[in-house]
Amino acid sequence: MGHWAVEPVSRRRWLPPFPEDSALIPHLRAGFNREYSADRYARLLELLRERCRIAVEFRVAETPVFLRRSMLDEMATAGAQLAKSLLANAQYLEAARQAIPPEYLVAGAEGHPNFLTADFALVRDDSGTLVPKLVEIQAFPSVYAYQAVLACAYREAYGLDPALGRYLCKLDDTLYWKLLTKTVLGRLDPENVVLTEVDPLHQKTRPDFEVTSRKLGIAVVDITKLEAVGDRLHYRNTMGKLVPIHRIYNRAIADELIAREIRLPFDIRRPWNVEWAGHPNWYFLVSKFSIPWLAREAGPGSVVPPAVFLDEFLKGDGKAQLRAAGVEVADATGPDTVYPNLLLKPLFSFAGKGIHFDPTQADLEATPAGRQRDYLLQERMRFVHNIDTPCGMTQAEIRILYLWPDDGILTPVLPLVRLGRGKMMGVDHNRNQEWVGASAAFIEG
Repeated sequence: MGHWAVEPVSRRRWLPPFPEDSALIPHLRAGFNREYSADRYARLLELLRERCRIAVEFRVAETPVFLRRSMLDEMATAGAQLAKSLLANAQYLEAARQAIPPEYLVAGAEGHPNFLTADFALVRDDSGTLVPKLVEIQAFPSVYAYQAVLACAYREAYGLDPALGRYLCKLDDTLYWKLLTKTVLGRLDPENVVLTEVDPLHQKTRPDFEVTSRKLGIAVVDITKLEAVGDRLHYRNTMGKLVPIHRIYNRAIADELIAREIRLPFDIRRPWNVEWAGHPNWYFLVSKFSIPWLAREAGPGSVVPPAVFLDEFLKGDGKAQLRAAGVEVADATGPDTVYPNLLLKPLFSFAGKGIHFDPTQADLEATPAGRQRDYLLQERMRFVHNIDTPCGMTQAEIRILYLWPDDGILTPVLPLVRLGRGKMMGVDHNRNQEWVGASAAFIEG
């Protein structure tokens, strides 16, 4: 397979008319489409199955995306700055802590978040320039291990130019895995560190768990199977031996525990003698709850979209705040009034669950008064369909993955991409289409 990626091609009719879209590297996009074959895609899936040692159940896109480093650096810098501004805002942190459901307020020192993700849409500003816009920010682990494997598999299956980068901050494979290991393990023996999840053998993210387990040497454990002895939590290894847990890499999502009415065999609120690789409280402390706070401080051209809490919209000055930020908001004339420029989002949901497009006044008022603070209204972003594929123009959501070891610095490490053509970008919302789904980015420049 030749390294087609460096071969320029002439501009074609499908290329967007905006020069700013050169951030998407048109000649690489055209080259990939020209060289694509179903056999190469089949090879991609085969490589993933071999390296994850299990089938990937969510949809893997046929293509990666190609981006200028300057665009990714802009996103990575913005996400880090927003996160640090939240951590420096004592008023915000106290308000976010008050929003944590009491049964999931976990004891112990929170330190700083070990994991951070910032999702960005690519949209047009008023001048037609392609710019990133924040979708959400979350201090919770993503598929760090799987994403590195996916990018490597794309390169091998399609014979991509080895000069194209995959990591941020001048990382390579060796440095990336070293930093991920340090962040998850801290200074502890892998035997006493576990990855916890609800029923991990049946989660769609299991490929990530499997790679993490092998690369880092840690066990993957169902959080409902942990055993408490004294002030320590324990797990049983493959020999059935009870092993004390010194550090937990937690992947169990609170809203899944709530939705499935799962009762843990230990009181998660107790001050257990354990370290957390990503203290569970950060799931709530840096989340969609932060968007209205960030929006209040956003100036012209900010990556943060206008947003307010639902109770502010219905009973306070939220509607005026959105209008002042340039969002067209209808005057409510009755329950059928539609707000096409807004999204109604639950604060603590995952993977796009519960998002309501084109909400009506009746939809907003249907939320009980006592729960209106658990929702926000955010300006709806119009993703640009600018990834040319044989199935039509496709849009991309780009997630920047960050690592922050206990004694290290916040570092953007790797881009994760989701491709879609529908309202929602999650892989579950694009399962019946082609050239969409989970993807990776290759970086030039």
